[in-house]
Amino acid sequence: MPATLPRLSVGETVRVAVGVLAPMLAQGVIIRRPGVVSLADSLDTNRHACRILGDLRERYGAGPVLLRLPVRELAVVLDPDDVATLLDGSPRPFTPANREKVTALRHFEPMGVLISGEERRALRRPWNEDVLDHRESLHRLHDHIVAVVAEELEGLLPSDAPVLTWDRFTPVFWRIVRRVVLGDAARDDEAITDLMVALRAQANWAFLRPRSTRRLRELGRRLRTYVADADPQSIAGVVARTPGVPGTAELGQIPQWLFAFDAAGIATYRALALLTGHPAAMAEVRQEDLPTHRGLRPLARATVLESLRLWPTTLTILRDGVEETHWSGGTAAPGTGFAIISTFFHRDRSRLPWADEFEPAIWDDGRAEISRALVPFSAGPAQCPGRTLVLDVTSELLAGIVSQFDVAAAPPVRIRSERAMPRTLAHNRLRFHLARRAAG
Repeated sequence: MPATLPRLSVGETVRVAVGVLAPMLAQGVIIRRPGVVSLADSLDTNRHACRILGDLRERYGAGPVLLRLPVRELAVVLDPDDVATLLDGSPRPFTPANREKVTALRHFEPMGVLISGEERRALRRPWNEDVLDHRESLHRLHDHIVAVVAEELEGLLPSDAPVLTWDRFTPVFWRIVRRVVLGDAARDDEAITDLMVALRAQANWAFLRPRSTRRLRELGRRLRTYVADADPQSIAGVVARTPGVPGTAELGQIPQWLFAFDAAGIATYRALALLTGHPAAMAEVRQEDLPTHRGLRPLARATVLESLRLWPTTLTILRDGVEETHWSGGTAAPGTGFAIISTFFHRDRSRLPWADEFEPAIWDDGRAEISRALVPFSAGPAQCPGRTLVLDVTSELLAGIVSQFDVAAAPPVRIRSERAMPRTLAHNRLRFHLARRAAG
């Protein structure tokens, strides 16, 4: 009988649980808890997590290692090649509908493709890709996205508040998201955003909190209204024009898109910090020639991707093995959970010379593609189908901010071009001085 994967000692398991898993769970895997995010920044939890996982890789070599958990087998991935194996192997032998993920996401998207079984996923995934233009460079609504972003940017700089904070940025960002996803009629529908916040806050507790069927019904009712009377220049309009086969559960896919935009906002705000610390890059973003690049905003897009590489918003990527699988260190039984700790691979100094640097060129020159453990939108058959839409919105927003405003980091300044990028960065502590740029 082949050997099973190496199992960590009790002491090593405790070290991983306390130094790697606990900080992620405490920050909130579905919606961030601001106070804990700030504490994680102060403690530099990402740096400690990377050190712990690096020590394990040095001791055990390639191949996942099993934690000594009382309730189920969980394997932590330590080798970049194994990241590619896991993500390329979805939905079989590694299902994205991981047990922990299903328990959490069912609170607000019980019919979402991410937690669908193999049969339902085969119906829902192609429809998601079609609506979201997954395989395109720009979403079909690109021109409308450009217009929405330009209109809403006016709200970033009230005359009495020249300092941009996270709390000031988020209302503007969500107005953009609601208009793009649900239509102009949803611009001021803060209630639907608050409803998603409440449901996601429950999801942070997974099986420890019962589902709120009342809130779920209310969310479904509101989404149904926007799709039934769809703004043609919105994703809801695309949904209305793209009927699925029975079992697609079209309305049931929309909560995941709204959920994904929360991480997109965090990434955009951190990307703004990257540009303030790298003035030459900011100047280049301002000069990007849209006709030449067919609307792509290449450096703005690469800056958002660098934000996601340096400070992943998906803290861990989860898969469950649906059958026995074989690795360099041994075998894993069916039902084994696998965890990919994103920051460990995105900031892997032993393999990435630029791990702690702002290096947007990697997204254009092939280095990111070769480094297959760089997965800001996951990878493989279960890669985020909203990648095109998210990058379209976020790159336009980032470019729009620096084009319309002079932006400088306000104390406490965390990003400087001559320093290595911090391993942990609390987005809610970033502040920027804004001043409107002269026309022309």
